[in-house]
Amino acid sequence: MDLLNTLAEKGLRRELPTREEALAVLATPDDDLLDVVAAAGKVRRQWFGRRVKLNYLVNLKSGLCPEDCSYCSQRLGSKAEILKYTWLKPDEASKAAAAGVAGGAKRVCLVASGRGPTDRDVDRVSQTIEAIKEQNEGVEVCACLGLLSDGQAGRLRSAGADAYNHNLNTSEGTYGEITTTHTYADRVETVHQAQAAGLSACSGLIAGMGESDSDLVDVVFALRELDPDSVPVNFLIPFEGTPLAKEWNLTPQRCLRILAMVRFVCPDVEVRLAGGREVHLRSMQPLALHLVNSIFLGDYLTSEGQAGQADLDMIADAGFEVEGAGTTTLPRHRADAEAHAGCGSHAGSCGSHAGGCTPCGDGPGAQADAAEAAEVPAARTDLVSVRRRGAGTDLAPNA
Repeated sequence: MDLLNTLAEKGLRRELPTREEALAVLATPDDDLLDVVAAAGKVRRQWFGRRVKLNYLVNLKSGLCPEDCSYCSQRLGSKAEILKYTWLKPDEASKAAAAGVAGGAKRVCLVASGRGPTDRDVDRVSQTIEAIKEQNEGVEVCACLGLLSDGQAGRLRSAGADAYNHNLNTSEGTYGEITTTHTYADRVETVHQAQAAGLSACSGLIAGMGESDSDLVDVVFALRELDPDSVPVNFLIPFEGTPLAKEWNLTPQRCLRILAMVRFVCPDVEVRLAGGREVHLRSMQPLALHLVNSIFLGDYLTSEGQAGQADLDMIADAGFEVEGAGTTTLPRHRADAEAHAGCGSHAGSCGSHAGGCTPCGDGPGAQADAAEAAEVPAARTDLVSVRRRGAGTDLAPNA
């Protein structure tokens, strides 16, 4: 296809596709899916070879969040029967992180529910970062604590944090339908604060919330402009007890098209396959490795993922390799730019909670055409398992 050849060539040159080209990727028929994967895979291999970076989530504080993000099992008013606990002690968090590192994780992502951290919370997380770094030489630590206040990003960096995650989640035009307790602009500002403090920015999206193709392209183009170093792509986990429990809008094929579109728009960025991959990609997860260069190992914040060893086997069986601690993830031109950025800001080349926290009823894109609506599969409640092990429990983690 001329479209795919054009997009592959643009990706090899780090050239931004047009909106029409990005939309066309999402509209390709299933018969052309392998061609889409092959074209985007060429771009992925150009910048990241066959390496897969492993990341491991530690939920420092679970549930009881005052924000009303409709996609989140930890939201205000959520009836999802998830684990609820207050802050893990630094030694507890370090022990949980060590399990992920032992399983091959190169980055540990420390996440806490809530609107944003207090200064006391930042002190607590700083102690946790120092404990993890002391016990796990060379490990990267990413913090994900919600909206940041002035000076907090710098304090996290001084404590040893390497990155900060705060996702845009959906397009600016539909953000108010997802969340009312903070704004899209609040999220953008937090990413800017992280970059200004010299932290590697991590910001991505959640697909499957009833959004339109235009919404998806809008948020991915906004991410390209924001220029994070890593872009996690979450697929909505429709938890019972949340407003989006009945939003089952994704097929494995659509998930792959979304990942391919993200790779074409952000060719040299760490694209991470995040929450919901087991739920929506299922047996087609290995194909996604041709599009992404990063995944989460084991469980997520409030839901269970597939066994850590199954992740490692999948990577090996698909012909990929786990990225070692001594390897720089980003392509040299991006790594060099980050190292010399000074204030940590980026010059536009390419949040809240990693791994998944949408509106009920008529959400964005609810007016999808009838033909596509007819193809949406029935809800698969058997695919969503609430996490009952690891951080906050007495049971061993899944790593």
